[in-house]
Amino acid sequence: MDWFDSWGVTLAVFLPAAGMVVVLAIPKAQERALKLTTLATTLATLAVGVGMLARFDYDRTGALQFQVNKSWIDVIHSRYHMGVDGISLPLLLMTMLITVGCVIYTWDHFPDPRTPKAFLALILLLETGMNGTFCAEDLILFFIFFELVLLPMFFMIGVWGGPNREYASIKFFLFTLFGSALMLLSFLALFFLSDPQTFDIPRLAAQGGVGIVASTQNLIFVGMFLGFAIKVPMFPFHTWLPDAHTEAPTVGSVLLAAVLLKLGSYGFIRIALPILPQAAHDWAPWIGLLAVIGIIYGALCCLAQRDMKRLIAFSSVAHMGFIMLGIATLTNFGINAAIFGMVAHGLITGMLFFLAGSVQERYETREISRLGGLLDQAPRLGWILGFCAMASLGLPGLAGFWGEFPAMLSAYNPAAGISQVTFRVYLVVAAIGTVLAAGYLLWMFQRVAFGKVKTEFAHAHVHDVHWPEWIAWTPLLIGIVVLGIYPNLIFRITDGAVTNLAHGMARAIG
Repeated sequence: MDWFDSWGVTLAVFLPAAGMVVVLAIPKAQERALKLTTLATTLATLAVGVGMLARFDYDRTGALQFQVNKSWIDVIHSRYHMGVDGISLPLLLMTMLITVGCVIYTWDHFPDPRTPKAFLALILLLETGMNGTFCAEDLILFFIFFELVLLPMFFMIGVWGGPNREYASIKFFLFTLFGSALMLLSFLALFFLSDPQTFDIPRLAAQGGVGIVASTQNLIFVGMFLGFAIKVPMFPFHTWLPDAHTEAPTVGSVLLAAVLLKLGSYGFIRIALPILPQAAHDWAPWIGLLAVIGIIYGALCCLAQRDMKRLIAFSSVAHMGFIMLGIATLTNFGINAAIFGMVAHGLITGMLFFLAGSVQERYETREISRLGGLLDQAPRLGWILGFCAMASLGLPGLAGFWGEFPAMLSAYNPAAGISQVTFRVYLVVAAIGTVLAAGYLLWMFQRVAFGKVKTEFAHAHVHDVHWPEWIAWTPLLIGIVVLGIYPNLIFRITDGAVTNLAHGMARAIG
């Protein structure tokens, strides 16, 4: 299997693109063939991911594995450098699993049955961009994959979205493109200031900003910060997210929440922190401040929402605040907690958007005040909603707890040189956010699932969970429970790579 060690990452990234080409070649009238081809492609990609998990050397989680480093664009010193370590492997596998679930869910939940071919092709193109971002070890390669996800999501929202889809898709595109332009300028500045000049992420991380004066480091970090913070999205760069989620089709919302938001936080961990450690140290209190503002602001906005999807969208602003708080501590513990939180948020919030889409399909509305009695009409769907709400609010024993509690705990002792008092205040504010999270999630669950069925739906036939939903959701539900009971499944993979990152930053800062 030596060939797998050399070609596994390339297969994981480009197999969905090859599947997309096949899907585009199939006549649009052959809907079953289109679905089967897309499903087979995503399952094959997941099989590659499982193979990588099986062959991964867990004694060397901090080292790049399945690495390929070939000549690519010599004129700008950019190489085809791909690989996976303990930080990227859990996120890569989560992406593959979520994508398979999305394809299965679309089996009888197409946003427009007349255009399955284009929609399925866009899902595969999106998976190529997402997988590539988690595997890229060259800044130009990273940028290409980071930007590749914009086009499929733009069309998913703009073509198959809700009544205000044009506004939401353009807002999403312009916000993220603006941030990406600044991020690219930062990448170019790093190239010209590095010695020797390179776009290679491991080599730049090894240099740790040596030779770049502090003021320049901070300026470059601002460009990266804006590019990644908009993608997360952090407060106050979050305003595109509720509109995009509200108007996106269900599968678009799931992929956006579960994976695309993680590209921003992953960019901080993979690029911004190790390459510019001194600037990250200087900016850490401000990142922490924006993170806790996002936690409280997102929670308060949730309490004011009347639309299920919009409420879940604002909850993502709050939950990603916990992830960014963990990153801002610049500690081994905090960054480990952030990566776990990224996986937990992907599983839980992805499930919540699946459920919101299924509720909308059955009742033709997401307005919370019009819903009620879901446990009477579709009890399995109602109980799954309750389970995911409990996981999202951080109930111990479920994955959401390990995404929030360690992130808050890490704020008690941030990295050396960062004000402990400041971060302990952030800890208290974040803890208040968990109480608000329980409030808005339980309020939503009570209004949607309990009580009497509203008169307008009293005689409607509301079917319970269908087989495509069961197949799509079961792995995510199992993952939420298993990771909640045994979080070390993730921590043992991430810890080696995160320890190397934290030690490298500490040495660079001195």
